[in-house]
Amino acid sequence: MKKGTLGSSFDDFLKDEGLLEEVEAAAVKRVFAWQLLQAMEAGNISKVEMAQRMRTSRSHLDRLLDPDNHKIQLDTLMKAAAAVGKRVRIELENYPENSTFDLGVCRV
Repeated sequence: MKKGTLGSSFDDFLKDEGLLEEVEAAAVKRVFAWQLLQAMEAGNISKVEMAQRMRTSRSHLDRLLDPDNHKIQLDTLMKAAAAVGKRVRIELENYPENSTFDLGVCRV
C-alpha cells in the first residue's frame, strides 16, 4: 500500500492501487446479474427457458449470471435483457471534478 492515503476516500485508495476501474466494472456486472435474476424471477422464467430465449447454452447463461465473471460481451447483455423484456442502456458520465483518470491504470 502506498503512503499518503490517510484521510483520503476509498475511491482514492483504489485509484492509487490501480484498482478503481476494475472494481467499478465488477460492481456494474454484479448489478446487471442481480437485475437480470430479478427480472427472471418476476417473469417466472427458469434458467432453461432463459437460455432458450437467448438461443444459448445453460452454461453460457450461468456465466452471464455469475457476478464474478466480468468477461461478458455487450451483445450478450443485450440479448439477455431482451429475453426478459428489457433493454440495456449505457451512458458516459464525467468523473467527479476532483478526480483524475489515468489511462495507464485502466485494466478493464
